[in-house]
Amino acid sequence: MTPFVWLLLSLNLVVDSAGQLAFKAAAADPDAGEGAQRWRAMARRPYLWIGMACYVVEFLLWIAFLSLVPLSVGVLLGSINIVVVMLLGRALFKERLTLMRVAGAALVSAGVAVVGLGARG
Repeated sequence: MTPFVWLLLSLNLVVDSAGQLAFKAAAADPDAGEGAQRWRAMARRPYLWIGMACYVVEFLLWIAFLSLVPLSVGVLLGSINIVVVMLLGRALFKERLTLMRVAGAALVSAGVAVVGLGARG
């Protein structure tokens, strides 16, 4: 894979992770109420709109990335986002990392590393 492809993947990872975190921030307001009231409260939070903008940009980056790599490689490399979001969720939202989650993240990371190394050749 070319440096440009790795750049697209990296940008995709950053923007997708930012979108996930923005959505979590929008939904994490404990005073938002329930039902329609909660949705109205989320719609007033800038995090929701930042998340949506991130997803539009992420979509464009993802399409560009997939246009340059086989789907089977692209999807597997893109799954590293699971690990990044999990770690950022821990850092920013104090979410629990259980032994099983860490083990799963290690397995995902190992799989992405194998696919990434295989994609170099």
